[in-house]
Amino acid sequence: MDAGLFWIGAGLAFLGYFIGDGLKNLKNPKVNYSAQPTLIDERDLHLYLGLTKEETKELLSKYPDAPKVVLKGTTYYPYQRFLEWLTSNDIY
Repeated sequence: MDAGLFWIGAGLAFLGYFIGDGLKNLKNPKVNYSAQPTLIDERDLHLYLGLTKEETKELLSKYPDAPKVVLKGTTYYPYQRFLEWLTSNDIY
């Protein structure tokens, strides 16, 4: 019976630790940047930019030097680099 009480106590200690650690980070959660897409297909780019398809097409035709990768005839845009380019002074 003493071994059973030991494991119950150990379980409660671990439970307290994990609950305390979770409460400690409640207001400052860890951001999972890997959830962000690395490459975005050209046909889906407007969804990530919050623009219409026509606005996105106009932007890409106006600035053909936007950061992009072409693989097997499909154009992809690196998400982070594209956002950095879009917010930089290069196009304004």
